Amino acid sequence: MTRLHVEEYGDGERTAVLIHGLSSSSATWQRLVPELTRAGYRVLAPDLAGHGRSARTRYSRERWAEDLLETLPAEPELAIGHSLGGVLLAMIAERLRPARAIYADPAWYPWQGVGYGEAQPAIRTAKGWSHADARAAHPQWSDELVAARVAELGTWDPETTHMDYLETAYVPVFPVVPSLIVRAGTSDLIAPALADHFQDVGFTVRTVPSTGHFLHLDDHKGFVAALDGWV
Repeated sequence: MTRLHVEEYGDGERTAVLIHGLSSSSATWQRLVPELTRAGYRVLAPDLAGHGRSARTRYSRERWAEDLLETLPAEPELAIGHSLGGVLLAMIAERLRPARAIYADPAWYPWQGVGYGEAQPAIRTAKGWSHADARAAHPQWSDELVAARVAELGTWDPETTHMDYLETAYVPVFPVVPSLIVRAGTSDLIAPALADHFQDVGFTVRTVPSTGHFLHLDDHKGFVAALDGWV
């Protein structure tokens, strides 16, 4: 197991944990953290192994899940996972036991209908992005957000895309704690039919229109509005 680097913010009596996605880092939550600390949370944002300031090692979703359980306190009031972070949160929810779980465009299914392994080469290409590349990919972002994305890509180990047991699927059958799915308006991961399915089995599902996969950065206000009643 890897003891993860964790960024900590605020000193509220309630705890929120934020789990980033593949190729990202704890820095991805920079716009959400002030919202949560103002709401009275102590916020814990780990860097997964191979990301940010955490160690490089061998990678698998199973190892990341165990790292999170080793690092995070049990029974936080709130847990949010984006993309791969949403996969890991679903894997550990029964043991972590957050009071509420929020899945931001979770990567429970392969990207654009291809296999998990097939999607990884496209993700690896982001490792060499310049500021101009990141700006082209995210034209609506501020210069500060673009710079933060380039910086976290600089600390990211692209070997994370060669994770063990890559074709294993981790899709929740039903929510083990009260759970909200927030999907991107143009989501390739949670299509409308899947959103209906998850709604039917007990998840609350909301959509942030006109956003891509990084919905929490594409439309911060819209994302925060989608969390109404859950934060």
